[in-house]
Amino acid sequence: MKKRVSFKMFLKPGFEEEYEKRHREIWPELKALLKDSGVSDYTIYWDKDTNILFAHQVISEGAGSQDLGDSAIVQQWWKYMADIMETKADYSPKTILLQEVFHLD
Repeated sequence: MKKRVSFKMFLKPGFEEEYEKRHREIWPELKALLKDSGVSDYTIYWDKDTNILFAHQVISEGAGSQDLGDSAIVQQWWKYMADIMETKADYSPKTILLQEVFHLD
């Protein structure tokens, strides 16, 4: 069963280009892990007025990208991104899950 998941994260000011660059060069092992874990249609949007990142993904295995923190590659990615995003003590991005209120197919 597929499920849509959306959440927001927080980009530090002045790192917009670096954030895009790092995602253009996303590590192949991380991309494979996401796909193998059932994550698809993963898109991240940036609100330039607030520096909020809005992420949306479809998951089919019950776990989204933010649930893969036990993986070494995810932990490395979090550390790699920590200098340009707001993070928790374990380097995971500060995220706020968003409640879906409308969807049109």
